[in-house]
Amino acid sequence: MVRCICINDKERPNQIPQSKWVVAEELYKITHIFYHPNQGIQGVSIYEKPLDESCAPYESFRLSRFAIFQEDLDKFIELIKNCTDLNDIQIEELMKEVEFEHELLEN
Repeated sequence: MVRCICINDKERPNQIPQSKWVVAEELYKITHIFYHPNQGIQGVSIYEKPLDESCAPYESFRLSRFAIFQEDLDKFIELIKNCTDLNDIQIEELMKEVEFEHELLEN
């Protein structure tokens, strides 16, 4: 699991109840990272807020809703490698997005 902080809790889909929705500035743990073809996003599963069949068609949270702590970036990269079939170039692009979000969080 990789620690993260929610940086965007806007635009909750109606299918996801408030009780399962993430809250800005709260800490969470990412358990899985994957491309979600139905949602068309790079998604994550959150330990504290598991989405189930009652949230269909939503099965994951958009990765860009979260910032990864600098000290957890290596752990995050390892989780990406374990969970996806992304190549190193795709992982580098994903990391640029995460690092940008991390910079926004610090400012």
